[in-house]
Amino acid sequence: MARPALSRPTDAELAVLGVLWQRGPRTVRQVHEELGDHRPVGYTTTLKLMQIMADKGLVVRDESQRSHVYRAKTSEEGTQKQLVRDLLDRAFGGSARKLFVQALDAAKASLQEMAEIRKLLDSYRGGPK
Repeated sequence: MARPALSRPTDAELAVLGVLWQRGPRTVRQVHEELGDHRPVGYTTTLKLMQIMADKGLVVRDESQRSHVYRAKTSEEGTQKQLVRDLLDRAFGGSARKLFVQALDAAKASLQEMAEIRKLLDSYRGGPK
């Protein structure tokens, strides 16, 4: 039987996850304050969003203290891989080449980034490192 698809985070959920990935486990109040530095949002909106995220399995809530503490369920890298896999399948028909070409075209890479990409490609094909 196929594994159930993980819930794809919305932009607002990614903002919350970004705080949790950067700062570690946080209360709703702490996340709300971090988000308030970048976008004005009400405390109850942040609370509801994080409750929904817990229901979706994006975050884990520790209820052992008066103020519940939330942590990201999946690492930043794991979430990025999930999002790229989803985009690859939906928009590029599973073609990594098409995704790669569009990514390079959309955001021009510096010479240093290109050198790093070349090293990564070489390591994937077993070439010189």
